[in-house]
Order: sequence, then C-alpha cells, then structure tokens
Amino acid sequence: MAKNRFSSGDGPSQRQLRMGELIRRTLSDLLMRGDVHDPDLNRVSVTVGEVRCSPDLKVATAYVTPLGGEGGKELIAALARNKGELRRLLGKEMTAKYSPDLRFRLDETYDRLDETRRIFSDETVQRDIAARDDDKDDEDDRD
Repeated sequence: MAKNRFSSGDGPSQRQLRMGELIRRTLSDLLMRGDVHDPDLNRVSVTVGEVRCSPDLKVATAYVTPLGGEGGKELIAALARNKGELRRLLGKEMTAKYSPDLRFRLDETYDRLDETRRIFSDETVQRDIAARDDDKDDEDDRD
C-alpha cells in the first residue's frame, strides 16, 4: 500500500515545527532590531511565543504578546498593518524557498498558566492530590 503523502497524525509534522521555529526566531530578531518603519511597532517590546505553520507552509500564524501584557489589540493591529513589510524582510533573512503569509494572534499561554497555578493552589485540589499520593504510598507498601 502506498504511503500517504500527508501525515495522518494529530500534531504538526517535523517540517512544520522546524519552519515555525525558524520563522519565530527570525521574526523576533526583526522586531527586536526595529527593522520595520512603524513607530507604533518600534516603541513596544514584542514576545513571539510560537509560530504555527499550515501543512503546505504557505500560512504562518504567529502568537505574540507585548512585554508587560498591556496593549495587545494595538500590537496586533500594528503587526497586521505591517505584515507585507515583515513578510518581505522574513524572505530576505530566511533561506526558505518562499516566505509564508503572516497572521498574528494574541498569545494567551501566560494567562492560562496563571489560571492553572490558581487552580492547583486551591485547597480542594491540594487535598485530592494529597489523597492520591497517600493511595499510591499504600499500594507501594503492599508490594
């Protein structure tokens, strides 16, 4: 039986991950150096948390957040305004055949981390974790 050209797995392919990381590093460097000629974009420090590429590598979605977390919507608007220039600069910096179309989304990973920490510090959750650890210790003692 012929092997399917596209991965049947749920996650991204190694190629997508590699290209996403290359775009993330290059985009981060471009924004850090201030190569884009937009004062709104140059006065904000941007964290590029992750870049996800489509399977055909034609579209890259960058998850960004401003340093300090304030002004996320303005940052996304500024990046969207300058996506053509960013794409052109990415194409010059990278050694890829073509540069993908860029899309920008606000990175909410840090917000989810805070919520997860809050949940784990809750008394009832701590009690359940302690009870589970006690049960494991009892099973180990029986062996």
